[in-house]
This record gives sequence, structure tokens and C-alpha cells, in this order.
Amino acid sequence: MGWGTILSEKVLALLFEKPSLRHRASFEVAMRQLGGHCIYLSPSEVGLGQRESVADVARVLSGYTDCIAARTFSQQTLELFASYSRVPVINSLTDLEHPCQALADLFTIYEKKGELEGLTLAFIGDGNNVANSLLLAAALTGMNFRIASPADYKINEQILNTARQYAAESGTLIFCTEEPRQAVTDADIVYTDVWTSMGQEAEAEKRQQAFTGFQVNGELLSLAREDAIFMHDLPAHRGEEVTDDVIDGERSVVFEQSENKMHMLKALLAEMIGGLEIPLPDYR
Repeated sequence: MGWGTILSEKVLALLFEKPSLRHRASFEVAMRQLGGHCIYLSPSEVGLGQRESVADVARVLSGYTDCIAARTFSQQTLELFASYSRVPVINSLTDLEHPCQALADLFTIYEKKGELEGLTLAFIGDGNNVANSLLLAAALTGMNFRIASPADYKINEQILNTARQYAAESGTLIFCTEEPRQAVTDADIVYTDVWTSMGQEAEAEKRQQAFTGFQVNGELLSLAREDAIFMHDLPAHRGEEVTDDVIDGERSVVFEQSENKMHMLKALLAEMIGGLEIPLPDYR
């Protein structure tokens, strides 16, 4: 069975409480290229937990589809939904984690560096869902992880403790600091994300003040290794967390990183609902 038909007659539902350019397009194109179908359900159409209970929506969609990609504000909503679903549920983003993004990032790093183990990734900015998933992914694969965040925006403590358990087995070094220069010095990968995520708009002014000094610009990037790459999961707020010369510069792999999300999702969907067995290294 070829890639073009491996998901023939399979249906994926996109259940999104938050809008998304990259994840919606990536999932839809991935399903189309593998011969499957995709349906998009917007917040106004479903009203998850308001117009209809989370449990009932899960039961209903389980009867129509082969897989559901859910993008919710709350991790608890996703976990409740998954507990009532009879088909696989993919975390397309919650306030706590962003695992699909982390998988695409690992793919991109491996593509550019030829390895993961022993590399050092420096994350500059908010200890948000992207940082949480990247930390877990790094700890599982033996990639050293440094994060520089303001005091009130550090990475989730529970996630950090779990990552440290993984790191004890993989040999990963985890370093948390409030100094971006300490994190970036001699790093192989420099990564940042927006200071104000979707749903945090009321905090925008407060966050801009708190993150002063955490911008990834040419001066900060120059502290990384000579062959370091720059990453951002997008959308970017140019002039805030990153400058144009960095995101558009020769070290940036941001748009390849974005494209790789689609390729990674093809592999994920092919394995989850297409019966394809993808051999992976045992990092645990």
C-alpha cells in the first residue's frame, strides 16, 4: 500500500477551540496526500462544554471518524474528551503541552544536524506549552535543554520534574536561568516563541515589560555556536521576541520547520490509523 492510499476511507476530525493556520493546513494536507478525508469543526459550530458537554461531543464524533485532533484551551478539557472517545485523540495544542510541534521540531533538528543526542537547545522566553513539550522531548532524546525566562514565567514545575526523571536515564542536562546570554552561549539551537499567547491578550502590556531583554536579536544569536540554527514555531511577533534579521537570516530554519509539521503529521497519522509501523529509537 503506497503513501497515497494508506488512509483511504479514513476520516480525521479537527476540533479546534483556537484558530490555527499551520496546524489546520498541515492536518488537512496530510490527510489529503495520504488518501483520507478531514473535517474542520470551529468553536462556533460545536461550543465544546457550553452548547454541548465535552463527553457527548466525544461520543458523537467517535461514531463518525477514525481519529480526532483536538486543539483546546485547557489540558483538562482534552483529557476529559479523550477519556470518552472511542477513537484516537491527538493533542493539537493545550495550555500545558504542544506535542505535535515538538515532534516537528525534533524532525527539523535531526534533518539539519544529523543527530539529537548531545546537542544543546536554548529556549528564550515564556515557559509555555511549546517550552514544556520541547523540554520533555529533549529529555527523552538526550538533547541538552536550557531555558531563560523571567522569574514569573518559568517552566511548569510538574513538567520540569518529569523531564528530570527522563534526563536521569538519557543523560540530558537541564539548565534554567533568568539570563538569556547564559542559555544561548555555545548552544546548537536557539528557539523562541511569542511572549503573549492566544488567550493571554489582556496580559500583553505586562508581559512586554517582563520580557524586556529576552528578545532574540543578532547580538544574542552571535553567542551561540557558529553553526547554530534559529527556530520559532510561529506566528511570530516581529520586533518583540525576535528581530527581522534573525528570523529572515541564514541561520533561520523557521519556514522549513513549519513545512516539516505536515510531513511529521503524515507519519503520525499513518502509524496511528493507517497501520504503518514506524521503527523509532528506544530513548527510554
